[in-house]
Amino acid sequence: MTEAMSALRPWRAIERRPCRQIMVGDVAIGGDAPISVQSMTNTPTPNVAATLAQVRALQDAGADIVRISCPDKDSTDALAAITRASDIPIVADIHFHYKRAIEAAKAGAACLRINPGNIGSAERVRDVVQAAKDHGCSIRIGVNGGSLERELLERYGEPCPEAMVESALRHVAILEDHDFHEYKISVKASDPFLTVAAYQQLATAVDCPLHIGITEAGGLRTGTVKSSIGLGMLLWAGIGDTIRVSLSADPVEEIKVGFDILKSLNLRSRGVNIIACPSCSRQGFDVIKTVQILEQRLAHIAEPVSLSIIGCVVNGPGEAAYTDIGYTGGGAGHGMVYFAGKTDHKRSNETMIEHIIELVEARAATLRLKF
Repeated sequence: MTEAMSALRPWRAIERRPCRQIMVGDVAIGGDAPISVQSMTNTPTPNVAATLAQVRALQDAGADIVRISCPDKDSTDALAAITRASDIPIVADIHFHYKRAIEAAKAGAACLRINPGNIGSAERVRDVVQAAKDHGCSIRIGVNGGSLERELLERYGEPCPEAMVESALRHVAILEDHDFHEYKISVKASDPFLTVAAYQQLATAVDCPLHIGITEAGGLRTGTVKSSIGLGMLLWAGIGDTIRVSLSADPVEEIKVGFDILKSLNLRSRGVNIIACPSCSRQGFDVIKTVQILEQRLAHIAEPVSLSIIGCVVNGPGEAAYTDIGYTGGGAGHGMVYFAGKTDHKRSNETMIEHIIELVEARAATLRLKF
């Protein structure tokens, strides 16, 4: 759907929660900036070549930011080479040892992700804040339902929205006491209900950007479903300035799912958005196989192109009315090609896949030149 069409349908528009803006390297987070998508490497960080290869694969898939774990000094030593070679901002993931955060800041990390529940005393957090100020890093306060401070768990009895928000606000106070305001917050849990409730409370308590996600969501299929439900609820309510879909799968899949979630809510428009029917006995061609091939063959395209692939004329013309390119199955082994909702020419089903790929690539090339 084009921006002009969206403007005519205010019920499709999401009003994002107002917040101040921070920078993670050269990527703006919050304010009127696009919602950024990030993932995390799973290679051993000291293996610079492998880690950089994964960073670049994530970037090619559309990642705006990549997070890298720094559990030991070998990792922070390697981080310096990684940040120098990376074209996108790197977030250093820090747990348990505050000195790793200080080393990561010196190594060129654009942001430090610290978990208040395991980073240590207020004094250690203060040292991390000073390193961030000295080296131009932002900070993510990363609260996790599985690693809350012991005192909060004892008082509340279990992880709950109130405990998670209190943990976050405690550490906000430490940062702001040191005149540090370049921070964002996450309050994640593996339970979507707990996560959504915590973010709803946090969104009214702070004016900083929020990083959202359902942590430890699961495998590719189940994790995608769980993340789509939780993130969809938050994004629909306007909550969320940067996202990560946490899957037990290839990190590149996290980026794909993240963009698909944002595209479904008209919040980002990267790549080809294929609208396709589930297929039935009316189909004039094998819709499922066609869509599988098109998804694979068009995955390299970054420009926003909408494409409808509908098996018959029941819904085909109507769906084509709202896409850049459409193909609707007809009779006698032929289908109709649409441009911007208008019928243009017929094509045989046998040759239509290659033809559609050519049309989409041509449309993408036109957009590339335009912008």
